Amino acid sequence: MKYWLKISLLLCTFGFLRELRPSEPYVTEYLAGDYGNLTTEQVYQNVYPFGTYSVLAQLVIVFLITDLVRYKPVIVLSAVAGIVLFAMQIWCDTLGMLQVAQLFYGFFTAAEVAYYTYIYAKVDKERYQIVTGHTRAAILSGKFLGGLVAQVLVSTDTMNYGELYYISLTTQIISLGVSLVLPSVPRSLYFYATDASPSSSPTPAGEEIAPQFSMKNATRLLCYHLVSSYSNPIVLQWSVWWSLATCGQIQVISYIQFLWKEVAPQHQSSYNGGVEAVATLLGAVGAIAAGMLNSNKRRSCYMLCNSICAAILGALLLYASQTKVLWVAYVNYVLFCAIFFFIITVAGAIVAENLVEDSFGLVFGINTLVGLLLQTILTIVVVEPGTGFGLGLRDQYLVNGGYFVCLGTIYGLGILIAKLCARSSNSKQVHITT
Repeated sequence: MKYWLKISLLLCTFGFLRELRPSEPYVTEYLAGDYGNLTTEQVYQNVYPFGTYSVLAQLVIVFLITDLVRYKPVIVLSAVAGIVLFAMQIWCDTLGMLQVAQLFYGFFTAAEVAYYTYIYAKVDKERYQIVTGHTRAAILSGKFLGGLVAQVLVSTDTMNYGELYYISLTTQIISLGVSLVLPSVPRSLYFYATDASPSSSPTPAGEEIAPQFSMKNATRLLCYHLVSSYSNPIVLQWSVWWSLATCGQIQVISYIQFLWKEVAPQHQSSYNGGVEAVATLLGAVGAIAAGMLNSNKRRSCYMLCNSICAAILGALLLYASQTKVLWVAYVNYVLFCAIFFFIITVAGAIVAENLVEDSFGLVFGINTLVGLLLQTILTIVVVEPGTGFGLGLRDQYLVNGGYFVCLGTIYGLGILIAKLCARSSNSKQVHITT
């Protein structure tokens, strides 16, 4: 087997095990149900928001140090954080300890950036596209199987919600072993970049010099990538869209289990695992469909399409917020995931196609960071009872639905106005020439 393929297989095994967490679809049922020691309101207002703030704070740190420590240490620590997280959720049932567990959840989630960028430092550039497909397929496969396994075990009464956590803990322990055998990375994109400048000293034939740490080179390259990327109006426009859409999507998926629990008879939503599995599968189909489009050639058309899709997402959320039928809420969520992953893949493809070489990871990280920052603000305003409005579950999803409707309307009107102005300008030029 070729070396790059071995590395890809190892990393994908880690990603698959990392996402194989059957407990995830039933976190709310576990913490706020018969197996936890908290009320739904406590989990909703005191545990989940703490996780949001933890992810944001640690993403900034992880984003800065991942390149500096050259990826692998962050991947290993993320596996350790996953083990501690699930162990604490199994054996700790007080509010304070669950809030401490959210600190480990924050690092576990933030460290995903290292998983996605490690492979680019270990394989040649001509392999980027295929290994990107491998890593994303591994993540989606783990999520799909995790949801499916959870549904089968719960539906057959083989395991209860609490026992699912033992499977999640086991997969994190195995993933730690896989992360330890990943090859170390000798170079990175910024701090340990290979000096290929014309002024660098020539080396004897066949001799390879290990990259050296350079803060000066890292700062220069970071500034170049930042300026060249965000001074491009296409990248800026679609990055703003990307961050705003990501903000709304994270808010939706973070609290969707609370909505299901609210709508469900006796407040017991028993089919979360199957719904998450189907949502993951259709989300992958949406992403694949978007990847087949040549989106960069008709950007304005795709922005209009994305705006319409965002308005549809808003309508789905508004409907889900008012329904009293659990299966309606389930179906709306599945459709939401399929449409969202289609439009976010379109946005990501257009941004990537208009960037300078090797700057996608930086732009991806910044856009995600901005999205999380906006989502944190939204959480404070909507969820927190002291500093914000402390809205109930249904009212929160009214806000989420209105958010996506406004996002689609603003961008859609912007595209239509730009097209009308362009046509008016063209007609005036034709009139002048005649």
